[in-house]
Amino acid sequence: MANKDRVFIFDTTMRDGEQSPGASMSLEEKIQIARVFDELGIDIIEAGFPIASPGDFEAVTAISKILKKSIPCGLARHSKKDIDRCYEALKHAPRFRIHTFISTSPLHMKYKLNKTPEQVYESIKEHVTYARNLTDDVEWSCEDGTRTDMDYMCKTVELAIKSGAKTINIPDTVGYTVPSEFTKIIQTLLNKVPNIDQAILSTHCHNDLGLAVANSLAGVQAGARQIECTINGIGERAGNAALEEVVMAIRTRNDLMPFETGINTTLLSKASKLVSNVTGFPVQYNKAIVGKNAFAHEAGIHQDGMLKNRNTYEIMTPESVGVKQTSLVMGKHSGRHAFKDKLTSLGYADITDDIIENAFGKFKVLADKKKHIYDEDIIALVDDSLVLDKKANTISLKSLKVFAGTGEPQKADMTLDVDGDIKTTSETGDGPVDAIFKCIKNLYPHDVNLQLYQVHAVTEGTDAQATVSVRIEENGKTTVGQASDTDTLVASANAYLSALNKMIIKRNKTAPMEQEIQKVRGI
Repeated sequence: MANKDRVFIFDTTMRDGEQSPGASMSLEEKIQIARVFDELGIDIIEAGFPIASPGDFEAVTAISKILKKSIPCGLARHSKKDIDRCYEALKHAPRFRIHTFISTSPLHMKYKLNKTPEQVYESIKEHVTYARNLTDDVEWSCEDGTRTDMDYMCKTVELAIKSGAKTINIPDTVGYTVPSEFTKIIQTLLNKVPNIDQAILSTHCHNDLGLAVANSLAGVQAGARQIECTINGIGERAGNAALEEVVMAIRTRNDLMPFETGINTTLLSKASKLVSNVTGFPVQYNKAIVGKNAFAHEAGIHQDGMLKNRNTYEIMTPESVGVKQTSLVMGKHSGRHAFKDKLTSLGYADITDDIIENAFGKFKVLADKKKHIYDEDIIALVDDSLVLDKKANTISLKSLKVFAGTGEPQKADMTLDVDGDIKTTSETGDGPVDAIFKCIKNLYPHDVNLQLYQVHAVTEGTDAQATVSVRIEENGKTTVGQASDTDTLVASANAYLSALNKMIIKRNKTAPMEQEIQKVRGI
């Protein structure tokens, strides 16, 4: 594409992003981030504010030595000491940029700088010229640009370019502007500054009104060709324009923004995780592009559409930003289509519709109890349904109430369906599980030995399902029953009944065979 259609990405994660309270990074962490950013294809990396501290100076110096493709940059106020410190930190790189700035809004000039507009104007000439004598790549910023008088801004921008600045950055320092206003600012500069063709216009938008990305893209559409941004949108107060969002917006809506960046978007997720880990700032689940839920679908309607054609609910592929695959999150809003697809992915391709329907019913009940349904939860439900088709069950649990705790004997009230006959009883026991098993023996008299009773949690958390395994023995024959439920006592009852139903089936199958053997023997 023509150079006019190239949008340069200027990352300030390690400078503006580090100014977020609590987001400071060590030298080793900054070097690690710089290597990933270089691989990511970021054009300019603002590595720090060299005069701010010895640590910042050391970090900018180290980063300037290791970058292979990206251009290292340091920030400097309108101070020759700042600019000299920048140069000393950056001079090891074959190419580097000095970024110098001064406030130009009436509010900042009066209360922050205590300078007149004329004094600021003279400072621009002096310090941009000074920086230009140290490098041919100078960027100048008019801090609080979006609250600066437009005529004065045009005048200062013209002077900065005349003094040697190759990039002119218009910061929305306090996140004050809106897209239509920012568009007008960029267009006015392009139309009224005589030498504007000798520089690249840049955006630096903060997110105080949640408009940083929108304003940045509006600036590009108006003619800016550099975006200053940070990974995950970190930065002072509400943060900066998020790099991953502006890049993917340009890529996804290339029909409206026919520009290109040099970013390898498949590394965006990796960069996001790294910055999050280093700063300790978690990425919100619903964060665009890199959030945990960015490619996750739970609603049944959405899941059904995704299974038919992923374009129905995804405007970009997860692979394009370095996420392995779309996630169909199983929850109470999921439908049968998604549930069946999940079973197939878990290896249950050949199970019957009856088993699926049974497991799906249990899944819906479980989803009302749990916020997060894991694959292990679903496996436990299906295995539970596979143990025995309910139609073949001699005995099934209708209801269970358990009274446990201190001061009173543990008691269970149980209702069973025994071959179509509804039976109810109450029993006390040495603990609630013992009371439950006594109820079963009372309602369906039998004589078996309990060989195993085992409980384990399927997944983590206090709302995890419990899977209970029970093994019983009768006349040398053993059966194992297993059941899962968020209520351990319900799972215990169902596991015992599962084992008992299997034993009944074994009895029925072996009885005719024993009779046949007796006939052969003449007994």
